[in-house]
Amino acid sequence: MNVAREGLPFIFGALAIAVAAFVVALTRRSWSLWLLALLLTVIALWVAYFFRDPERMGERGDKLIISPADGRISQITEVEEPAFIHGRAIRISVFMNVFNVHVNRYPISGRVRYLHYNPGKFLNAASEKSSLENEQMSVGIESNGRRILVRQIAGLIARRIVTYSKDGDVAQQGSRFGLIRFGSRVDVFIPLGSKVLVRLGDKQAAGTTVLAELP
Repeated sequence: MNVAREGLPFIFGALAIAVAAFVVALTRRSWSLWLLALLLTVIALWVAYFFRDPERMGERGDKLIISPADGRISQITEVEEPAFIHGRAIRISVFMNVFNVHVNRYPISGRVRYLHYNPGKFLNAASEKSSLENEQMSVGIESNGRRILVRQIAGLIARRIVTYSKDGDVAQQGSRFGLIRFGSRVDVFIPLGSKVLVRLGDKQAAGTTVLAELP
């Protein structure tokens, strides 16, 4: 199983704690310590599972918007996006729980033309206020004259947004551009007139599911 490199310290740390608990349990011959060691082992396995980074293949195309995150569609709404799109846009939000893959992928091919980090709060990522008040990182992509914005939003227990993108980078549809640790949300802002192909509650797979078709 492939894992995201950012997760390795967490995986090795959890594993080291579990091994130490087994050593103590063996030394003291305590059933309660054995149970604790087993519990810590389960947690270590979950941490490794959380940071899994599977390869993803799917439909590709210049007019297609691919889901940047695993999870479920939590919002589809028309909003004002003044930072990069400079006007009205359709915002599609994908909410990730702690059991989803948290590696994020580019929804379209193009070139990175905008990056902005905004420190903030850690409200529930499913709430509307989180899109304005939570810690977030925005990545703007220019593709064939169109502008698409992807926004990583930290959640209630997420405390670290990782973004690999740099200004001027070539964005390859479906390739990795970052991750968010431990529950969060990713928004995609697309032009008005785009054909949205998903509904609220639909389950998404990053780099695979088609969210919308550009006009």
